[in-house]
Amino acid sequence: MSVRGHGQHEPGRPAFVGLLCAALLAISSAACTPTLIDKKDYSAFRASHPRSVLIVPVINRSVDVDAPDYFLSTISRVVAERGYYVYPVNMVRGLLDDDGLSEATLVHEGDPTRLAEIFGVDSILYITIERWDARYAVLSTTVTVEFSYLLKDGEKGNELWRAQELLVYQPNQTSNSGNPLADLVAQALVAAFTKALPNYIPLAQQANAAAVVRPYKGIPAGPYHGDYQQDQDRF
Repeated sequence: MSVRGHGQHEPGRPAFVGLLCAALLAISSAACTPTLIDKKDYSAFRASHPRSVLIVPVINRSVDVDAPDYFLSTISRVVAERGYYVYPVNMVRGLLDDDGLSEATLVHEGDPTRLAEIFGVDSILYITIERWDARYAVLSTTVTVEFSYLLKDGEKGNELWRAQELLVYQPNQTSNSGNPLADLVAQALVAAFTKALPNYIPLAQQANAAAVVRPYKGIPAGPYHGDYQQDQDRF
């Protein structure tokens, strides 16, 4: 019977370690690089190569009647900064009202090629507010926004891109004053204030940026952006 010392190695161990390291490296690389399944199909988008975007009135599925107006103030800039000409949303809404299309649902259900013809645009962006609410639970308030995005071709009416974003915010209400009762009162006041005056705008801006700019999921850079036709590795 032989006994191996601590300084001795089993035959073939270096090869095994090398194979293990190679396998771990492959797994790590796969985790960092999006697979073909994760990446959106941008073939229709690139075939359309839109230069301008018409953002139509949004469908509001929340209980806040003011949500569409607030939201529309957050979406134009991020799309424009992505390299596209964006028609002023208030002008678009006014022209649609004059044309008897004041209801967002009618606009979304209508023919996108007709809208493109009226405004002379390459693409139409339809957005639905799924959630825009603040839920109060005595010592905490959770503010939630959720949006669905759909971009259609102005010439053929087919889908070019879609996305959905959900963001949740809960104010940090931790207090360490040394007085437990005072801390509870402070938490309750913060929750009540957030419920009374929830600030949806920063959340909407973050959701829009995530939907439009995120690599492998967002919108490829447009013709007025420095990365135009140079970002195929990310979109």
